[in-house]
Amino acid sequence: MGFMAKMRDNTGVVLWILVIAFGVIFMLQDTNVFDIIGQTGNAIAKVNGDEITLDEYNSVVQGQLQRIRQSSPDEIPPQTEELIREQVFDGLVDDRLRRQEMDRLGVTVTPGEIQDLVFGDQPHPAIADIFQGEDGQVDRELLTSYAQDPANAEWWVGVEQFLENERRREKLEKLLEATVRVSEEDIENFYRQQNATVSADYVALRFASVSEDEIDVSDRELRRYYDDHKDDFERKQSWVVEYVALSTNPTASDTADVVADLERVRSRFAEARDDSVFLSRYFSERPYTDVEFRRDELNEQIADSVFSDLTVGRIFGPIESEGMMHLVKLVGTEPAEERSVKARHILKRAAESDAEARATARREIQALRRRIASGESFAELAATESDDAVSGANGGDLGWFGPGAMVEPFETAAFRARRGALVGPVETSFGYHLIEVLDISNVAVKVADMALRIRTTPATLNSIEEELEDLQYFAEEEKNFRQEVDRRELEIQTVEIEEDQQFIPNIGNSRTLQNFLAVARVGSVSEPIELNDKYILAHVVEIKKAGFRPFQEVRAEIEPRVKTEARKEIQLQKLTDALQSSGGDLSAVAAAVGASVQSANNIGVANPIVSGLGREPSFVGTVAGLSQSSVSDPVGGNAAAFVAQRTDSGADLELSAEQKESIRLRLLQERRNQLRTEWIAGLREQADIVDNRRVFLQ
Repeated sequence: MGFMAKMRDNTGVVLWILVIAFGVIFMLQDTNVFDIIGQTGNAIAKVNGDEITLDEYNSVVQGQLQRIRQSSPDEIPPQTEELIREQVFDGLVDDRLRRQEMDRLGVTVTPGEIQDLVFGDQPHPAIADIFQGEDGQVDRELLTSYAQDPANAEWWVGVEQFLENERRREKLEKLLEATVRVSEEDIENFYRQQNATVSADYVALRFASVSEDEIDVSDRELRRYYDDHKDDFERKQSWVVEYVALSTNPTASDTADVVADLERVRSRFAEARDDSVFLSRYFSERPYTDVEFRRDELNEQIADSVFSDLTVGRIFGPIESEGMMHLVKLVGTEPAEERSVKARHILKRAAESDAEARATARREIQALRRRIASGESFAELAATESDDAVSGANGGDLGWFGPGAMVEPFETAAFRARRGALVGPVETSFGYHLIEVLDISNVAVKVADMALRIRTTPATLNSIEEELEDLQYFAEEEKNFRQEVDRRELEIQTVEIEEDQQFIPNIGNSRTLQNFLAVARVGSVSEPIELNDKYILAHVVEIKKAGFRPFQEVRAEIEPRVKTEARKEIQLQKLTDALQSSGGDLSAVAAAVGASVQSANNIGVANPIVSGLGREPSFVGTVAGLSQSSVSDPVGGNAAAFVAQRTDSGADLELSAEQKESIRLRLLQERRNQLRTEWIAGLREQADIVDNRRVFLQ
């Protein structure tokens, strides 16, 4: 009975095992529902009259936060916590909608099905996991005795409820999935879209070549466009907000405090006989490890210090790196099994399939090598000549790297070279490289890293919050936010925020800010709002009601659209007239409009880039619909009007049985996912959802 007693004593833990086994938000919701059976509380939301209590919501939120804290020692940033709260709320609402829909459809689970999920030949994975025997199979005797023990009755009710909900959802999923079909035609069309290419000759007239003098757009035409496209200018309610932001990132004083803490333990660290115990005792963020590190495997700042003096026992630092301060003790050194190399390079790119381009790239690298041998700076040439812009901006420097970090030909050339050698041209899939080996390391080190995270102290955070509270008070007293901000020599930023906007530029997601705006008036000033890396104080300047943006506000947006349409009509008419007079001959069309015949080869849906036109999906679609040698009608694309003549035969593509099955499964999965998303969105749209979060979560 020892096992039984342990199970009873840890009922909550076992329920969480069920949760963690599946790690999905709606399962968390169900399990937490078990925990609050019989509880009452205020409704944070109502879904078609079905309440979601504040207790239930908080229970799920805390469960999610606890799981994150268990996997990461770092504090959860405020906006991350807000995002979790947002996801939990949406998940609970969706869960209510699913349950209501299952009730409407009559999706039920019989007692026999529950029994089968527990005692059947294939028990539910949660049951199989909890009651697993030493042989890896379900311990049937233990399972039966536990289920029959009256002391476990309450726990067992929760388990059965969990299994019932899981089975109901499984049935609902199957009902939804049964509506999804993928036909042979769907498979062939998908394969053709992804793989088929077309080639064509064409004549194009760019819209931009029509001058301003050739178009005349009246105010009446602009207003007609506005009326015809009014939905494009619909907006939700929005707020124009001024705000002040004060960073909560660690200050120089906070950093100095961490440095002082490390300096206080430096001598003890140097004298410590057991570095593992020392790091644990002083709460190092980096536990001790026996692993030996090559030069390239350590953080750059730490490696620069340690490899500058390989005296065993020496303490390096404090060194600032990755948001922490480090004291690093060199515990030992060994010859490295594999060397590390520091190198820089100059790259001339060339596609593997383009022999001419690769030959040119090779000649260019050879010329650069001669210039460097004559005394020109490798770094300066890398900055001006290399096709690798990232390393080029740093003189071609690639830093330290070990085996496997570079493509094989590059790695082989660099690792075989001596220190200071200039190597190349070296051919890789990217093109040709010129490599200079700056340094080589054949040593591996063992270190103990006493690392403390640099955190903003409570005193600093309190000071920031107090400063913004003072600003809020005096701004409200004087009824002049901007004047008070100017007096304190702070910077004002302005942003327009739509109702329920998920991401606010320079702010991110903030339910607290949205809650403030929901009840704010013009002139309202918020309390200090904590974000991940700053506090803000917001002031409402203007409230714009939901509706259509007025014509005068969007006139500047409309005018270029209307002018583009006018240019398109002019170019389409030119091509239409030329096509009619030429009898369909593309060369004659080109001559009539003063253009030339151009070619586009092997373009498709996956690569709709047309030489001379840019990205032009309408060109691909037009040509794909033509038979060989036939000529299209004039078509208006993104930036040009064109007439095209297909030049390839459009040969059929062969599709193997394996490819068909792979595509079928992919399309099924995509369509099922899309169906689930659209289905729950449809339920939300039709539902009566009352959101009371701003009442409870100020």
